[in-house]
Amino acid sequence: MKMLTPILIGLLVMGCVTSGSNVTETATDKPITIRVAAYNVEFGENATPEEIGRMFKSYNLDIIGFNEVPDGDWTARAGKVLDMKHSYVGKTSSANHKDKYKSILSRTPFEATAEYELSVERRRSWNPASVVKAVTKIDGVAVAIYSLHICRSTDSHSSGHAYRLANEVLPNEKTKRVIVVGDFNNNMGDVAMNKLEASGFRATWKDLKIDASKEFTYNALKPKEPNLGVIDHIFYNTGSRASAKEGGIIELKKPLSDHKPVWAEIAFPKHLKRLRQSK
Repeated sequence: MKMLTPILIGLLVMGCVTSGSNVTETATDKPITIRVAAYNVEFGENATPEEIGRMFKSYNLDIIGFNEVPDGDWTARAGKVLDMKHSYVGKTSSANHKDKYKSILSRTPFEATAEYELSVERRRSWNPASVVKAVTKIDGVAVAIYSLHICRSTDSHSSGHAYRLANEVLPNEKTKRVIVVGDFNNNMGDVAMNKLEASGFRATWKDLKIDASKEFTYNALKPKEPNLGVIDHIFYNTGSRASAKEGGIIELKKPLSDHKPVWAEIAFPKHLKRLRQSK
């Protein structure tokens, strides 16, 4: 029998697995980056959907959550300017006012859509309130996006719109990557925001190191008058291990609504693949 060459011996050793190395990990996939925005368009009072679409064009967005949006094809018209062909509009108009729906615009197709009512029996809350949801795949990975418009709440009650969202709606979400955007009518630090954070969500302001207490998103039409601060936000679920890389408040020379739009680029890592080898 001929002796094995050194090269062949080396190949055989590399192909063996010792009892102490039965698990390996790979991390060859790049993070999934999603560019998302939220905008309360004030029922289209001050701008056409085409104008708003052109304003967003340079941000190269994947998803937009609109609030107080007109019914019908308004969202789709904005999408046509942006080459974002997929839109979903809810059926519940905030406080039963005309053309105050919630919608989602996406560059990729929807796999599922839904709307959840968040109304509560409280005298200080306007009703109805709701949140719309869509699930889409970006780079082959499912992402759930929620777009909402809820009432301001600064007391410690446990039955408000934000409470229902954090305790009744979001816990039932099966998608591993979740983004929540919209007009919360609450500032960071308010009980509504605390409830959402306690349920496992993080505001993009923190990653971006933006002090939201020193800025405002309402009222953009009256910048010199007392304002309500930053009440439009973007959140992601902390269980996804995501982080915001870019974003902020979009400052416009000519406001297109009484709110300012907000945006963020969120990076969702693809988890390590654990490959168990035989001993």
